[in-house]
Amino acid sequence: MVMKKDWKYLWMILPVCLFLHTSAQSVTIGNINIQGNRKTKNYIVERELSFKKGDTLTLGQLVTAFRTAHDRLINTHLFNEVVLYVKDFSGYNVNVEIDVKERWYIFPVPYFKPVDRNFTAWSQKHYSLSRVNYGGKFTHYNFTGRNDNLTAWLITGYARQFELYYNQPYADRSLKHGFGFGFNYIAQKELDVRTVNNQQGFINSDTLAYAGRYLSQQLSFSARYFYRPRLKVRHVLNFTMVSTTIDSAVTVWNPHYLDNDKRKVIYPQLTYTLNYTDVDYVSYPLKGIIFETSLTRRGINRDMNLWLLSTRLIRSWPLARKLWFGVENINMLKGPLSQPFYNQTLIGYGDMYIRGLDRYVIDGTAGSIVRNTLFRELLNFNIPVSSHSASHDHIPFRVYATAFSDYGYAYNRDFRDNSLVNRMLYTGGIGIDIVTFYDLSFKFDYSFNQLGQNGLFLHIRNDF
Repeated sequence: MVMKKDWKYLWMILPVCLFLHTSAQSVTIGNINIQGNRKTKNYIVERELSFKKGDTLTLGQLVTAFRTAHDRLINTHLFNEVVLYVKDFSGYNVNVEIDVKERWYIFPVPYFKPVDRNFTAWSQKHYSLSRVNYGGKFTHYNFTGRNDNLTAWLITGYARQFELYYNQPYADRSLKHGFGFGFNYIAQKELDVRTVNNQQGFINSDTLAYAGRYLSQQLSFSARYFYRPRLKVRHVLNFTMVSTTIDSAVTVWNPHYLDNDKRKVIYPQLTYTLNYTDVDYVSYPLKGIIFETSLTRRGINRDMNLWLLSTRLIRSWPLARKLWFGVENINMLKGPLSQPFYNQTLIGYGDMYIRGLDRYVIDGTAGSIVRNTLFRELLNFNIPVSSHSASHDHIPFRVYATAFSDYGYAYNRDFRDNSLVNRMLYTGGIGIDIVTFYDLSFKFDYSFNQLGQNGLFLHIRNDF
């Protein structure tokens, strides 16, 4: 049976629909032809399909297979557009055409940014070039055409960062196994060493008697193993060797920044991650489910001793035409529950944030957040681009109105001076989300929190 949500894909098999009498009638997949993939290998596209040459499917199954193949190919982050359709048929044999428009994969970006929080603060330092980070970032998101990516960062100036990573998730003939490796070095003159009034407390070497010195230096080497046995399931095993050194000024401001009064620790870190993804659009899911869980072991002795278990669940449903509801839940548990400040980051960092408490961070060793969102599509349009590029003839925009309520809790055994730890947190609000190409989204939220505060906040996300 053809589901209601699949009717928009029915035109892709229209010739077959005119030939067959019922959706239960079976057809056999003939040739699968792929067009538009100048860089991407054919077998990388075919890896995302739930059907292959010779398979027998009913009309309803074919419609569903086209829809899921479209979503999976878009979620590879390799293509701007994907169209699947029946090119022709002979009897009950159908030939399938897949037309794709590849993205730009190479992004060399110059980097020049003052370290001060804004240009006014920089002007008070007379626009000193000694307070600027500069350099270059280079990323290739499809290095050999097998959805492998190469990243190289070279940044110097006020802070220093050197980074080189390569990931090849499809290295073997079966396209189930892959590998990755890399290294990273970062040195900082400004460091978050404590949390005061639920906000990060920074110290800066130039404002102390340590001008020119780096307060923190970290060097890491990593190796990864990827395993994708099925289309929706991924496993990643990541091993990292880390060396972290802090200046004596850090221990003056926070003696518990590291354990045992250490100023340098060298430790291994091993992380296993399991991911299950079945959504329409992984960067802004409106239908489907994403589940991810990971287990991390950081360190092997009392100088660095952390177990970290985390889970993340995203579930979204269509409620009516242009109306959806989504829930996101993130949980973290660290053991032992007593940890140095270095291992205390929790709510307010990365994706684990509560809308309406954007000004604050809540440290801890155990915590959970729930974000509930109602989405209503307002606009869905394209802006034509005067370009001869085969991959960019328009820029898509989708605009949604949102209403949300968030909840969270952070448990902290050792650093309990901040008022938001060890208590229930809740917020709510309304917003406007703008989603465009290259998985870029702008979220404008006007939110209220339990402290009686309100304000307009912007979140920018780009998964690519």
